[in-house]
Amino acid sequence: MQKTGAQLVVHVLEAMGVRFTFGIPGVHNTELYDELGKSEWIEPILVTHEGGAAFMADAISRTTGQIGTLVIVPAAGATHALSGIAEAFLDGIPMLIISGGVRTDSGRHYQLHMIDQEKLVGGAVKKYYKITDHKDIVPTLFAAFELARAGEPGPVFVEIPVNILLFTGNTPGLPPGPEREVKTNGPDPDLIARAARQICQANRVGLFLGWGARDAVKESIALAEELEAPVATTLQGLSVFPGNHPLFAGMGYGMYSVPAADVAFADCDCLIAVGTRFAEIPTGSFSMKVPEKLIHIDINPDVFHKNYPATVAIKSDAAKALSLLLQAVKDAGWQRKNNGKAAVIAKARQQYLESWLAHDSKDRVNPARFFQSLRRDFPDNGILVVDDGNHTFLTEELFPVHESKCFLSPTDFNCMGYAVPAAIGTRLAHPEREVAAIVGDGAFLMTCMEILTATSYGLGIVYYVFHDGELSQISQGQEIPYNRKTCTVLGKIKLDGIAHATGAHFLSMPTNDSIDEVIARARELSAGNQPVIVDVNIDYSRRTRFTQGVVKANLGRFPLREKARFILRALTRKITG
Repeated sequence: MQKTGAQLVVHVLEAMGVRFTFGIPGVHNTELYDELGKSEWIEPILVTHEGGAAFMADAISRTTGQIGTLVIVPAAGATHALSGIAEAFLDGIPMLIISGGVRTDSGRHYQLHMIDQEKLVGGAVKKYYKITDHKDIVPTLFAAFELARAGEPGPVFVEIPVNILLFTGNTPGLPPGPEREVKTNGPDPDLIARAARQICQANRVGLFLGWGARDAVKESIALAEELEAPVATTLQGLSVFPGNHPLFAGMGYGMYSVPAADVAFADCDCLIAVGTRFAEIPTGSFSMKVPEKLIHIDINPDVFHKNYPATVAIKSDAAKALSLLLQAVKDAGWQRKNNGKAAVIAKARQQYLESWLAHDSKDRVNPARFFQSLRRDFPDNGILVVDDGNHTFLTEELFPVHESKCFLSPTDFNCMGYAVPAAIGTRLAHPEREVAAIVGDGAFLMTCMEILTATSYGLGIVYYVFHDGELSQISQGQEIPYNRKTCTVLGKIKLDGIAHATGAHFLSMPTNDSIDEVIARARELSAGNQPVIVDVNIDYSRRTRFTQGVVKANLGRFPLREKARFILRALTRKITG
């Protein structure tokens, strides 16, 4: 059978169920874009920057059963997309990257875009494939698709030289496609029984859930309720347990968490951790106090014992393991202890919220009042996308997320510029659901022109831009030890100009009195399939618990001499100005 490489690629993508590709056409992939343009199933999305394309693909994978797919040019397309690819790699998000490549049939050197891409991106992908023959396209793409989703998911890169895309070649036939369901083995029964015994011997059990538990909500709730266990999550996994459940305490636990989590886990002597790697952010720069009895469940055994040693480590899909563990606990004679954790959590939650509502934001918008209003109006299945910055932790502390996969955040790679394009990918995948983004002004400036893509495709997304004129998460971190802000104060920007340039609606939210009216108007305008930029005059004068706790944790680990030097310098600068 004679087919061009481009025809073969589109056949495979259709067989995979890919609905959207993201990227920019160039001289090395125009034939592929021509074939994509003829597909009745796939819609190729033109972006303004390949970095935005990668974040859009990331959101597709996080919120659907599809695989986010890039179609990019080599060299510059790869480097532009690399931030989003690396975010997916560290966050465990499946992604398929299809890149054109320079000609392999000309014998010429110093071709346009000629660079060793495997060396360039190799550290940020699970595997790099380079196609050398037409007959390799179909099996390689199917293998890449399976690998991207297998075990701990991640991005896989496939380079296809332009001559193979352009010209016809022999292929042995077109198989129907891969299996859509990823098969996982069940956990070791002996380890499940051992974990159940440890739970029954404990006095106070807690659950710590990460993104890997996103499809185990029912099982997590059942186990938490049986054990009367408080539940904390990672930042990435904030939506994996309902934020309005009485046993939900917050992100992480300790001095960097909200008070509800701090008090709920204070006496925890057995922790069940599921789908988490105990990374830096959700552990408060590793200040989390993990009890000696740690039951760690994850699909990737490489994460076990890295930062906290487990007494029982179980390689398994989260839902299977939790379901079996619940039954094993019951069989082992677990007795409920009526520990009153729900009441403790409820009281601490309310007190923390009231302290925020009482905070005097003067002529700016109080974060708690903003999130209280947004939560009241935003549907439970609405998807909220955040970026990297101070606003991330305000959202985490003040906005309860009610359904799984309804909160997206860049996490371990922690890349600024995520929210604007990720919200676009989310809205494309879920046109029937509300999508909103919370983004700091610094992160917004990195990718705001991608809103043109939202306008071009008629996507109603509300972008709440927390506008204070600083890179606030870092500037607050500078204030304490340095008493000065270096390169964290932004230039003055008129967000209405960005709205005008990209075809978005623009609204201003200057004070608390305008919150309800502006949120209602923004939702109304976005329902007309047009993006909306809301300029939120946010008050960042009160630091989050996360910021305060992380600063303390890091300073506390400094050598005594260096700690004294930092404290003395801060005091001197505070006195002298």
